[in-house]
Amino acid sequence: MVLLPPAVRSVAQGTVNAYNYSSDKNITAGKGAVVSAHPLASHAGLEMLKKGGNAVDAAIATQWALAVVYPGAGNIGGGGFMVARLAGNKTIALDYREMAPGKAHRDMYLDSAGNAIAEKSLNGHLSGGVPGTVAGLFAAHQYARLPMKVLIQPAIDLAEHGFVITANEARGLNNNQDDFKKYSTLPSAFVKEAGWKAGDTLIQRDLAQTLMRIRDKGQKGFYEGKTAALIVDEMKRGNGLISLEDLKNYKAKFRKPLEFDYKGYHIIGMPMPSSGGLLTNQLLKMIEPFDIGAMGFETSSSVQLMVEAERRAYADRAKYMGDDDFIKVPVDALRSDRYLKYRMKDYVPDRAGSSKITRPGILPGYESEETTHLSVLDKEGNAVAVTTTLNNTYGSRTVIGGAGFILNDEMDDFSAKPGSPNLYGALGGKANAIAPGKRMLSAMSPTVVLKNNKPFLVLGTPGGTTIPTSVFQTLVDILDFKMTTSDAVNQPKFHHQWLPDRIDIEKGFPEETAEGLKKMGYTLYQRGQIGRTEVIKVLPDGKLEAVADHRGDDGAAGW
Repeated sequence: MVLLPPAVRSVAQGTVNAYNYSSDKNITAGKGAVVSAHPLASHAGLEMLKKGGNAVDAAIATQWALAVVYPGAGNIGGGGFMVARLAGNKTIALDYREMAPGKAHRDMYLDSAGNAIAEKSLNGHLSGGVPGTVAGLFAAHQYARLPMKVLIQPAIDLAEHGFVITANEARGLNNNQDDFKKYSTLPSAFVKEAGWKAGDTLIQRDLAQTLMRIRDKGQKGFYEGKTAALIVDEMKRGNGLISLEDLKNYKAKFRKPLEFDYKGYHIIGMPMPSSGGLLTNQLLKMIEPFDIGAMGFETSSSVQLMVEAERRAYADRAKYMGDDDFIKVPVDALRSDRYLKYRMKDYVPDRAGSSKITRPGILPGYESEETTHLSVLDKEGNAVAVTTTLNNTYGSRTVIGGAGFILNDEMDDFSAKPGSPNLYGALGGKANAIAPGKRMLSAMSPTVVLKNNKPFLVLGTPGGTTIPTSVFQTLVDILDFKMTTSDAVNQPKFHHQWLPDRIDIEKGFPEETAEGLKKMGYTLYQRGQIGRTEVIKVLPDGKLEAVADHRGDDGAAGW
């Protein structure tokens, strides 16, 4: 018998074996549940619940672990948002979105003729914003119970001693080998000359050392000292902008959650600089006067109603939404009943609208696709929804030399030029223009739903601009169509974002519905998967149902 060292033993024989594991897509639990993009991360969170931690502990541990086992989007080099409803009725909205570096400026991605250069904002050192994830986890920690050293340890073990990668992970790493070499100045753990295959073990020793510095020195172990120096050295080698001052000055911010009622349910979402909460609010309230439940799931009439709401909300997003610390976003006006009724005034059943005609609304008295989501709910009624991102898959593809983590490419979420589309085809205007210290507009939509003033649903998804529409659809599926949680998560999704003027549909979208929409005058576009929704639902008997999306390696865990 070979006696493994304690740290290796914890990885091999802990809550789940990192060298031999599988994904549970649907579990029912009595004491607590976690669902995330990777089963090892979900089990890291579950381990904290079993140690006496609450849902915030579990969410923090899950995020640390995702930074190791899900490098395409899990991160310490990006940012995100947390929405929570804690036992005792306290609601939280925590913003740890990335920020533009101090040397950033409005026209930094334009050529001499004033045209946007997409490459500069998408790949490499210049595309990175100041990371916020580490600051966000420490800000959230005040609501946790266990020491941060305990919460981060599973991630350290997974980085130092490795974990077995899946076929999906191998494919993702292989597809980006050339980019990792092109946009990084030093070798990294993600490059394997012979190529990756399912069953290989990914060991990330530089990342383990970075996580240990955070464990031992707290937030300063990332934003100051050796790790900060490694980040700045990488910026200098690759002509990036992030400075020691940018890192030291980064702050996560608690904001007032965006809350509203829909058909007897109370919904808690994220405010600016995420457009997700406001879009979800607009979408649900625009369809509320209609009996969509009677129309049926993914019929041509129900899809058309939802698409026309999406068209109008995304037109408003392009004109009015951005970082509320820099520009005045007219949130109350945009979500007022009067305004939303006016927005749907020209909606005609069975006839396609037009984005050439449907512009952003005139207000009375106007003053990314690779993201990851996790949901946690514990026996005490603490509900936590977290969405984090690097923006594009593997972010900027720049690995910080000696630190082992990937830098985001979130600068692409700014409007490089008014009217110029970003990676996801979303248009933006002056409200989302680049400015030093500003946070770029996001579509992330971590959401908590209350029923009778108690947690009922915790949900969210990755997917760039498709995030709010996927959350919208999932809510309508459960609240209006009374679908099972599994069906609401896994049935084909659709999406419309004003421009381009088309309905994106997933494989498996009902053919009869598609034909009906075409007859109304819509253009349909079949694309790859839309999002990876993670949902926890409280069942009538009080038990927790956690559902992980079948579109990826996502996993649910509970006890």
